[in-house]
Amino acid sequence: MSDKITLITGTRKGIGKALVEHYIKKGHIVIGCSRSPIEWQLEGYTHHIADVSNEKDVLSIFKQIRNDFGRLDNLINNAGIASMNHSLLTPKQTLDKVFNTNVMGTFLFCREAAKLMQKNKYGRIVNFSTVAVPLKLAGEAVYAASKAAIVTLTDVLAKEFAEFGITVNTVGPSPIETDLIKNVPKHKIEELINSQTLKKLGTIKDVINIIDFFLKEESHSITGQKLYLGGM
Repeated sequence: MSDKITLITGTRKGIGKALVEHYIKKGHIVIGCSRSPIEWQLEGYTHHIADVSNEKDVLSIFKQIRNDFGRLDNLINNAGIASMNHSLLTPKQTLDKVFNTNVMGTFLFCREAAKLMQKNKYGRIVNFSTVAVPLKLAGEAVYAASKAAIVTLTDVLAKEFAEFGITVNTVGPSPIETDLIKNVPKHKIEELINSQTLKKLGTIKDVINIIDFFLKEESHSITGQKLYLGGM
């Protein structure tokens, strides 16, 4: 897995930052993005300020990758936002924001990545869903719906990209102590954990383990799959 060109979205902190550190250590050249500037630097890492749902920003990132490297091996669509509220109390603005980031952003990066990957007949794409999809949790209608869309998107893109040697898979993390859940009431997190087979929070290492598997060259026959953590 060394000497790979890997693009990761949503890298300013949390899981995204951990993924950057992990793949830099593995010898990858890593490109990342976030809407806000980062407060850290790593050799071998290039950062872009971008809104993943803004097509102009996305095209700019891929133009730079094309100019600098002429190829892309891996894409990890980590960028995402959550909304946890009763549907009757959820404004359209929240719906737009969640779907634009989670669905539109993932689609744009997948589309542009495939254009670049198909030249070498090789590519690995990993998208992010969530255990909120199979659990169908009350209070997460918008978030769960956006991530269910990611699962379907992954299934279809896996078929469309197969002829180019590109695999597309989904990882669905269980709750992890990141900013994504910091404002969620404790009883809601406990309710979610108790719905899992494994009654515990997940870790970033759990997520990295799955992504490592999906990115392996030997995983060329693994595509269109979704793997939820926590024992769904």
